Amino acid sequence: MLKVGLTGGIATGKTHCLRRFAHHGAPVVDADRLAHEAVAPGSPGLVAVVARFGRTVLASDGTLDRGRLADIVFADAGARRDLEAVVHPIVYRAMAQWFAGLEIDGRRLGIADVPLLFETGHAGDFDRVVVAACPADAQVRRLIERDGLGEQEARRRLAAQWPIAKKRRAADFVIDTGGTLAETDARVDTVWATLEVIARSPAGR
Repeated sequence: MLKVGLTGGIATGKTHCLRRFAHHGAPVVDADRLAHEAVAPGSPGLVAVVARFGRTVLASDGTLDRGRLADIVFADAGARRDLEAVVHPIVYRAMAQWFAGLEIDGRRLGIADVPLLFETGHAGDFDRVVVAACPADAQVRRLIERDGLGEQEARRRLAAQWPIAKKRRAADFVIDTGGTLAETDARVDTVWATLEVIARSPAGR
């Protein structure tokens, strides 16, 4: 089975690309969703996060205050690494189980959206890596518009990840998301057609 990792940078349009792949019938999973589940109320992940960061990262209803936690970890690289040490192992275990389930079901490929795929050193877990990429200024603009961040905060969040140029060089496929949605869709469609061919080959890789 062909394991495909979809990655990119913050606000590069990964989610849109994932939805387009799903539109074609691809089994997909979103690591961000798995990360949310990893720190759900009552989970060992949330207990570990509170033990490290204190109860100030909890909302009044006992759920994780993601905005508060984001403010902490994007301002402190050490704190960010501590959070990743809790969440990432849980996410990658869940992802491995998801791929295993697809293989049992006889599926030829699966696509996982993993924002920090390169940064976490897990690119080698996948047979092909697809990078959604756009200019850094477009990322900043989207973050400001989407999340209401100031420009300085938006650029700080970009700086916490690999530069897009570096991810482009490490990718098997690059989807340029800097144009219109229709242009992005056409590029996703092209990559999808190629992945289908690879998945159907005798080697499956």
